[in-house]
Amino acid sequence: MSEITTATNTTTTDATTESTARSRGAVALTVARVVLALFFAFSAFAKLIAHETAIESFDRMGWSHGAMYLIGALEMAGAIALLVPLLSGVAAMAFAGLLAGASIVQLTLLDPVNAIMPALLIGLVVLIAREQRDRTARLVALIRRRA
Repeated sequence: MSEITTATNTTTTDATTESTARSRGAVALTVARVVLALFFAFSAFAKLIAHETAIESFDRMGWSHGAMYLIGALEMAGAIALLVPLLSGVAAMAFAGLLAGASIVQLTLLDPVNAIMPALLIGLVVLIAREQRDRTARLVALIRRRA
């Protein structure tokens, strides 16, 4: 009988440990979502107010100021969406694309050394998108029902 009790206690302890690890991971990714939202909001704000560094970067790339405002608006929308649980997975997937583009632009048009940061952030947004996949599936189901 004690073997059964020990096995049950071990299973319960393993489940509790796994649940605690999952909740810590969820908390860490929630903090990451907020920090990334702030990061992208500040980046967007610089573009939307036409800060001199943003203008200089877009001029160096040969891109118009309209492109700067568009990218700034998309970054701001994504930053806000990262904070909305139902939208955060979609926002994270969109940011993966944006960051891939930013890394390529850094490599080809600006400073190749700076390409590492967006490349590293892709891993983080992919983790966020993965964690939010159930909410993204709910969002897709809501959209399909209304269509």
